[in-house]
Amino acid sequence: MEFKFTTENIEKVNKEISKYPTKLPAVMGILYIAQEQNGWISMEVIKEISNILEVTEEEVFGVVTFYTMYHQKPMGKYHIQVCTNVSCMLRGGYEIWNSMKDKIGIGNLGVTEDQKFSLEEVECMGSCGTAPMLAINEDYYENLDKEKALQIIESLK
Repeated sequence: MEFKFTTENIEKVNKEISKYPTKLPAVMGILYIAQEQNGWISMEVIKEISNILEVTEEEVFGVVTFYTMYHQKPMGKYHIQVCTNVSCMLRGGYEIWNSMKDKIGIGNLGVTEDQKFSLEEVECMGSCGTAPMLAINEDYYENLDKEKALQIIESLK
C-alpha cells in the first residue's frame, strides 16, 4: 500500500526541510511526522521519505532502526515505554516494568489483541533526576512507584 503525506503534513515536511542547508538532516523530524500520520514506519513510508529527501532508502532505514522512538510495526493506541536504565533501575524501574507486563499481559514490543496497549522496555529517557519514569505516547510520568504506575494504566481502560 502506497504512502503519501497529507496536504497538511507536506507543509510540515517542507517546513522541516527549510530548517537545514541540505535535506538529509530533516529526516528525523519527517519520520516523526510520518509516524504521526501512519502510526508506524513502514517500507512505503521509508520509500516516500527517501524520495522527498533525495537520499537512499537505506539512509532513511538506518535512522529508523537506530532510534527506538520510530515504530517498525503497528503499536497500540497507548504505547507504554518503561525506562529500566541505571537511575530508574535503582529506584524501582524493573518492579514497574514487571508490573506492567503482568497487568497488560504482553512482553517487550508486544501489542494487546484489541490494539489498545503496546509495551516497550527502553533505555534512558532523560529523566534520571526524577526516576523511575514511564511514557505513554508523548506524556511522561516521573517519580513513580509500582502502585502509581498501575493507577495510570488503570485510568486508560
